[in-house]
Amino acid sequence: MKRICFLIAALTLVGTTMFGQTAKSVLDKAAQTITVKEGVKADFKMTGSFGNTSGSISIKGQKFHATTPAATVWFDGKTQWTYLKSNEEVSVSTPTPAQQQAINPYTFINLYKEGYDCTLNKSGADFVVHLTAKAKDKKIQEMFITVSKQSYQPTQVKMLQGKKWTIFDITNLKKQSIPDSQFRFNAKDFPKAEVIDLR
Repeated sequence: MKRICFLIAALTLVGTTMFGQTAKSVLDKAAQTITVKEGVKADFKMTGSFGNTSGSISIKGQKFHATTPAATVWFDGKTQWTYLKSNEEVSVSTPTPAQQQAINPYTFINLYKEGYDCTLNKSGADFVVHLTAKAKDKKIQEMFITVSKQSYQPTQVKMLQGKKWTIFDITNLKKQSIPDSQFRFNAKDFPKAEVIDLR
């Protein structure tokens, strides 16, 4: 379950301090590439201590839908459904703000606005933003966000939770009109699945 939460968790980020204005500008522009009204889709590859996997993710405002070979997750802004293919179970939950920070790309996009110190570096054709949490109780203590200088699209997110690092490589990020129905679980599509309501 941690692996599934981590893989959704993430697809962009960014902050303020000595390089405040420059770093904030980069991060604001990176956030804009993900928060377009119609929605965006992207492919990702996750590597790290929680395992390796790949898949695709759709984002529209606070909503998201992610698919990997092992699981599918829907979040409509309030309710989350997690389908595990191995046992054909769907767990239904209402994530708390703290839980959303680890699984919802929308809250991740806004992390840099408060509670983090930030520095900005350049690496070839990319900006690299380093975020460190000001408080020890933050679920995500440290992050490195790589952003393309040309498109301002995030291309990699490296995050530290506890003492474990996870890296997300992001590709094929593009705008796409996504219907709201894609962010809700439809039982008709999974007739054999057992639904477990954890709310």
